[in-house]
Amino acid sequence: MIKTLLFLNLIVLGLFSSVWAQQAHVNLDWSPHKNTQNLNPFGANVISPEVGDDRMVTFRLKAPQAQAVLLTGGPLLLALKATKPIPFQKTTDTLWTLTVGPVKPDIYVYKLIVDGVTVVDPNNTLTGFSDQPGYSQLVVHGDGPAYYDAQPVPHGLVTRHVYHSHVLNGEREIYVYTPPGYNPKKKYPVLYLLGGSGELASTWALDGRANFILDNLLAEGKAAPMLIAMPNNQVVHRSDPRHTELTFKLFEEELRKHIVPLVDQQYSTITKPKGRALAGLSMGGRHTQMVGFNCLDLFGSFGCLSSGDLNTEQVSAPFLNDPAVNKKVDYLFVGQGTGEVATIGQRTVALHEALQKHNVQHEYYVGGEGAHDWGTWRHLLYYRFLPNLWRK
Repeated sequence: MIKTLLFLNLIVLGLFSSVWAQQAHVNLDWSPHKNTQNLNPFGANVISPEVGDDRMVTFRLKAPQAQAVLLTGGPLLLALKATKPIPFQKTTDTLWTLTVGPVKPDIYVYKLIVDGVTVVDPNNTLTGFSDQPGYSQLVVHGDGPAYYDAQPVPHGLVTRHVYHSHVLNGEREIYVYTPPGYNPKKKYPVLYLLGGSGELASTWALDGRANFILDNLLAEGKAAPMLIAMPNNQVVHRSDPRHTELTFKLFEEELRKHIVPLVDQQYSTITKPKGRALAGLSMGGRHTQMVGFNCLDLFGSFGCLSSGDLNTEQVSAPFLNDPAVNKKVDYLFVGQGTGEVATIGQRTVALHEALQKHNVQHEYYVGGEGAHDWGTWRHLLYYRFLPNLWRK
């Protein structure tokens, strides 16, 4: 009876989430840009963006002195099949508007260009900050919560740890997800999940929704219970001219001396390579390849998301030529989005082809409708990588 009441309460919360839409920030809303109350977001002077159930999206901006306003942002332009920024129309003396769509349900990054200056949407309270200028997020809802949304299922915990690094001489942070029902008397495998250039340790949880994705997979019986450790893999200023030269050695040292020991000390983990995986997107995927492939004493599974190296044959030669590599590696995933294969995705193709040439067992997957963006990485995490990790 108690379980039934709890489930009904969660259902009610989900319904209220829809009622309180338009960026109310009352609940973890799966349709925050649906206008149900005709109220401006807090601190905004117009409603923007507004998403209808027909998935048409309207953007608004009050800028009476502006001469031109454009919509930009690779993920959204890709979804709209637009090859260049899309102009707004000035509909009154003060208001600029643009309606586009229909847009497939997902979360998209976008920005505005006002008289040549790229800015966030000042009326949208859903913003990101891992690059400059910051970016706005558009949530196009479907008929209910998506695979990356908070749903009425058991939820794991995400804990922030702050520690001192002797390697990098400063205070660092790492976020650790523990699955629902985490039992310290049991031993759990750990996925070390890395971000891309300029991102923070929190980005996989905030933009990537990794915790909700695994919550939902576990509730569906599609993934093995695991911990997800999300460290900060920025160890050298991304604009430093010696970034490539310095970063891999430093990150390996940080992993060995601080990150892995912290997780093993704080949680009940499997402390053998068979119980550890290293994966990442973009730059984090390069860390996986350049560091992880050389640390088979630490990790037994790997995920390279939208990443690789055109010189894979050279930089990963010891890994590729190890005659026992297929016995040492349990699962190796290489994936990318359909919208990036012809461009930046050639690095991923090069990695896949090098693995094929050397008969290294791996899964290669191209899917989703995104490019080098979170739409792709959420998709890869939910549909391929997590369901196949530790499921043999």
